[in-house]
Amino acid sequence: MNLVALELFFVGLLGLASLAIVFTSGVVVWNLFRGQR
Repeated sequence: MNLVALELFFVGLLGLASLAIVFTSGVVVWNLFRGQR
């Protein structure tokens, strides 16, 4: 397995993880603001 494919795999994994973190924090903030009304 060459190094470029491995690097692309880990960069994609990092992107997926950061997307999941942004989505989760967005849902939490949305629920907090919705609960205040």
